Amino acid sequence: MAVTQRIAVGVTLAATCAAALAGCGIGEPTGTVGPPGAKKAEKEGVPAPPKAAVRLIGDGSTAYTGAQPHLPRAERLKPGQKPPQFVVFSWDGAGEDGQRLFSHFRKVARDNDATMTYFLSGVYMLPEEKRDLYRPPQHSPGRSDIGFNDVRGIKDTVDQLRGAWLEGNEIGTHFNGHFCGPGGGVGEWSVKEWKSEIAQAKSFVKAWKTNTGSGRAEPLPFDYDKELIGARTPCLEGQTNFKQAARELGFRYDTSGVKDQVWPEKDDGLWDLSMQLVPVPGRDFETLTMDYNFYVNQSGARAGAEGRREHWGDQFRDGLLAGFERAYEGNRAPLIIGNHFESWNGGVYMRAVEETIEAVCGKAEVRCVSFRQLADWLDAQDPKVLDRLRTLGVGQSPKKGWKNFLSAGPAPAPKGVPGAPAAKR
Repeated sequence: MAVTQRIAVGVTLAATCAAALAGCGIGEPTGTVGPPGAKKAEKEGVPAPPKAAVRLIGDGSTAYTGAQPHLPRAERLKPGQKPPQFVVFSWDGAGEDGQRLFSHFRKVARDNDATMTYFLSGVYMLPEEKRDLYRPPQHSPGRSDIGFNDVRGIKDTVDQLRGAWLEGNEIGTHFNGHFCGPGGGVGEWSVKEWKSEIAQAKSFVKAWKTNTGSGRAEPLPFDYDKELIGARTPCLEGQTNFKQAARELGFRYDTSGVKDQVWPEKDDGLWDLSMQLVPVPGRDFETLTMDYNFYVNQSGARAGAEGRREHWGDQFRDGLLAGFERAYEGNRAPLIIGNHFESWNGGVYMRAVEETIEAVCGKAEVRCVSFRQLADWLDAQDPKVLDRLRTLGVGQSPKKGWKNFLSAGPAPAPKGVPGAPAAKR
């Protein structure tokens, strides 16, 4: 039996990366509001959003511009219809720094008919000189384990957030200070403290103009209070109290857990879209579908030998593809993938993610979507059909075919996954 190795996700963007956000140039914004991002979208070959009345919110950092463009309508499966293979690519701590990875992967997504979820860290919308506006739970004002940003970096990040949303991508949250482990880490926060952290993450987005002195800039084209429906906690910690806070605040999903590749279910009204375990090719264990976890297993979360880096990137890509294939040819459980805009080990993990996107998103019956779109689809399905899908184990396809399986009577009792170890943290 393979030994399954689970390693908690580490710091989203290292402190050194926070420093790298400085000096990301962007010219002073010009033009008028509405529709936000139209000129930029046209320049990048993306259809401009439909013209609509713009209702500015607060100081004009955000605005209501109508329904989000490019969101597909969620349709219920027909009787006996085989489910599509969903793949969710998501990014923790999303911000645009000198590496320009946010803008790069937006283009990769467009080129491959994909949409994604970007989990924004709120402190990346707060300039260093105003760091004391952040009051982290159980820490002194202005404290953050991932640093802050500067005005230029914030404007760059706003540009990417605006364009991403107009292309149909989702803007979630990775909260703010990224505190992990004992001594004030998110795992020790109360429900009330989680609500404070969430409120502050929203406030930094809703007041980025005031905090950067950018009154003439275009707003973000969405109401973040309504846009924000899901999150991933730092280091996958603090899930129990966070989920209670999330339910009370009207969130629709959480992706902070660790599970096998099986169909998701709701936990007291909140979709559990947990991170998943996939094989590590050439080694006798599985680990999370995340760049950081492969980085830990391959080189101990530090720069490894240059001669091995290409292999490590290939191993990450092939692990993701192995997980994809066993779902695609098996139970069709959505594949959940999480990453960071980082260049660890010379950028091999970013190369691996890009190659994975190119390999899977164009396949028949595959939909590369955001968490919002996946949650919409799940909500549209017959609960009895989802119950039947949950009886399939990892890589298990129906013995008598999908039509017979999904046209049958009441779902049998779940059998679980033979040989799958219990979750450990």
